[in-house]
Amino acid sequence: MYASSASPLTPFDYIAAGYWQDFLAGRAIAGGIAYETELRDCVLDESLASLQRIDTLLSKIRREMIKVGQWDEASLLVDERYRNFMMFVAFYAGQVLAQQWQNTPHWYGQFELHKRYPELSLTADDFYQHMAVIYRDDAGVSADASLFFALEPIGLRLFGHIDRQFEAVQGGQVASGLYQAVNARLPKLNDDQVVKSDISATVAQITESNSKHADTDINIGSSIENVKAVDMHTALEKQWVNDTPAAIPEPNILAQPDSQSQLALAKEEPIIEQVKPVESATSEQAISSQLSKQLSNQPLIPSTSITIPSKELPMPEMFTQLRIELETIEVVQTAGQTEYQQVSNVLEQFEQHIAKQNKPRAQVVFSDNHLAAKKQALLKLQEVARAGNTAAMLRLAMYELLDEGIAADKSAAIESGTAWVKQAASKNDSRAQRLLSKMFYQGLGVAQDIDNGKYWLEQAAENGHMEAAKIVEQWQQAQTLITTQKQEQHSIKRYQLLFAAVIVVAILILIIV
Repeated sequence: MYASSASPLTPFDYIAAGYWQDFLAGRAIAGGIAYETELRDCVLDESLASLQRIDTLLSKIRREMIKVGQWDEASLLVDERYRNFMMFVAFYAGQVLAQQWQNTPHWYGQFELHKRYPELSLTADDFYQHMAVIYRDDAGVSADASLFFALEPIGLRLFGHIDRQFEAVQGGQVASGLYQAVNARLPKLNDDQVVKSDISATVAQITESNSKHADTDINIGSSIENVKAVDMHTALEKQWVNDTPAAIPEPNILAQPDSQSQLALAKEEPIIEQVKPVESATSEQAISSQLSKQLSNQPLIPSTSITIPSKELPMPEMFTQLRIELETIEVVQTAGQTEYQQVSNVLEQFEQHIAKQNKPRAQVVFSDNHLAAKKQALLKLQEVARAGNTAAMLRLAMYELLDEGIAADKSAAIESGTAWVKQAASKNDSRAQRLLSKMFYQGLGVAQDIDNGKYWLEQAAENGHMEAAKIVEQWQQAQTLITTQKQEQHSIKRYQLLFAAVIVVAILILIIV
């Protein structure tokens, strides 16, 4: 880790570089570092997923310290090994964040921070405020947009509770983990310096049009206009902040389809070009290959074009939320991301058509050609899920649990859908863990089990799921209040008994005397 050449090196730049080089070389860090073995087990490959693994470790450390009675923030901050541990994790998080901005991290201590950002109100003896990383050095950007106090979410994760609130130097709430804190600072689609993601390769150039939406049926011949990235990002931000479904803009379809499109509409041509009947001996691989060839020739709907109507939702809220999370919560995949994106774009066209119908989902009728095309897409989705792609597992599980998947009957569909969710959850996909929590709470596909529901909710929170983290935090605060009230009630009863005992003793003394 090297500091930016645009600014002079600071003491923290040297410390950060030394820590990282020693860690990579397997050398002992000066002064020692707590939990070094556990950090190595987190596989620090400078990915966003590695921050989720660190958050899980921090939560584990917190639980262990509470269990053995060592959960004392003041004592641990005096211990050099624990201070080094927290500083190392902060340095690493800053490195990951700067890498996302294609920049070099540059660390400032309180002296440099006071000098460069006098507007910041820093507390001299606050360990969590004594260093921050500049992860982007664009001219004219504010401190809020360029500084990251990486120790704050670490402190909150380890020591935060109802009586130990963490206040962010830059205002607002401290994030409940490094993954959440870094994710909130990632380049947005409307930034000039945006780092292009794999999904953006499937999205056509973002344009702005005044064309009005025409109520056309779904067909591949229609021209699809892309959603403006700024509108999409704003809508999703409102959804998370207000905890309400986002009114996400719908892609416009040009008002006058060409003659070929009108002909396809009249004949109810399928979304995917009609596939010739496949002999029973044909393998699933051949079917998938044929589908992939068709998909490569189809214009793709942007991955961000989920339409959630303001009227009655076209599917249960649980799965509506899952569809949003599949697009807004990034989970690093090891296989099949391109294929998954292609198939999910096709399936989203079906969802958009269903959303337009003013009727329950089960009453929407598709032609045989449409149904054949959807089955081909689901078979391809199944192939990608088997390759280990958790997003594909979840999308396939959704259709199985809706009884619209590949399984032959409803019982088999529920069993299959539940198995896919559990498999994705076991791979630390926070979206799957949150969904599995809901399934246990509601008894969907599994026996209703509150303890299991709570367990998977906590797992999702530890892996950076913001909604889950918010619920867990509220639950912990409620539990703390209940415990405090019980302790107070117990103390009052104890004092009452003690007072009664004193009176009895006094009476006895008077009688004896």
